[in-house]
Amino acid sequence: MGRIVATFATTQEMGVTNPLPGLPLIESPLFLTMADAMGLSEEEKRIGRDLFQQGYAVFDFPDADIDARIERIKTRLAPHYGVDFADPEADKTSGERRIQDAWQSDPDVQSIAANEAVIALLSKLYGRQAFPFQTLNFPVGTQQEAHSDMVHFSSLPEKFMCGVWLAMEDIQPDAGPLFYYPGSHRWPVMSNALIGRRGFETSLNSAQDPFAEAWRGLCAAQNAQPSTFLARKGQALIWCANLLHGGSAQNDPRLTRWSQVTHYYFDDCIYYTPAFSDEALGKLQMRRIESITDGQLRPNLYQGQPAEQAFASGGSARAGSAGKTGGFGSKARRALRRAFGG
Repeated sequence: MGRIVATFATTQEMGVTNPLPGLPLIESPLFLTMADAMGLSEEEKRIGRDLFQQGYAVFDFPDADIDARIERIKTRLAPHYGVDFADPEADKTSGERRIQDAWQSDPDVQSIAANEAVIALLSKLYGRQAFPFQTLNFPVGTQQEAHSDMVHFSSLPEKFMCGVWLAMEDIQPDAGPLFYYPGSHRWPVMSNALIGRRGFETSLNSAQDPFAEAWRGLCAAQNAQPSTFLARKGQALIWCANLLHGGSAQNDPRLTRWSQVTHYYFDDCIYYTPAFSDEALGKLQMRRIESITDGQLRPNLYQGQPAEQAFASGGSARAGSAGKTGGFGSKARRALRRAFGG
């Protein structure tokens, strides 16, 4: 795999006209015709093509110190999971399965999330400035059913969100590796309207449970077969917002599957949670989003205008209260914590 360079320019600065700025570039049907004019390196073109065609792309994480960072993260976070990692026979699945937003206290988690080359790459391929807003650190797999992140967090315009999954060790087949359905990013985007329910100001034990039957139905209808990511340490995978993915069954509970997930949003969007929203009625559970890069809040914007002003003429969207998950009740917060990641 080639090298990723930390430079970003808008499509206008690259001399490229984009008639569909409300779509991420790699989600646009025009991407392949625009890619050659964007001044991308061969590695950036490959990643862009993979995202466009498959909904995911694998690359080597661009950090010369990544091995040292990984070992420091493991050392610092291990005591918080309640597992005896020193005992090779211990059940590694018996404790906590994740730590959310460890970037707030761990400088190496923060450095991985805010990696300049990754942010520049995402910004080029999506056509808007990317910023990281959430981290999840796992010692084992989630064993989570296939799902799309878009029911948990999405944007307006749609699909300006993605995840980057970093392998912090060589992943073994029996350790519950990440899986995904290639091409599923082009399937219908799940919403409450699509499955016939209302979501605004409701509560759920699991934010993705109402959509599971529809996802299973799509997989069956498409005869879709999952691919498994048996990553080596230091490899990373970008997935598109609507890619169906999850965690395989862990056949050997003695094994670890150390990984970090970072979720990214993009500037000049409304950030909200579809599972608790009714878009057709203008009722959005909007979020207060903090960028990991600089610790600053990123405003909800619609074409450069604060969303609250855009809705002032009669919409009923509501911004969340202070905090990174928005104004959710305790049940919704717990559901979101359980649901993120692969």
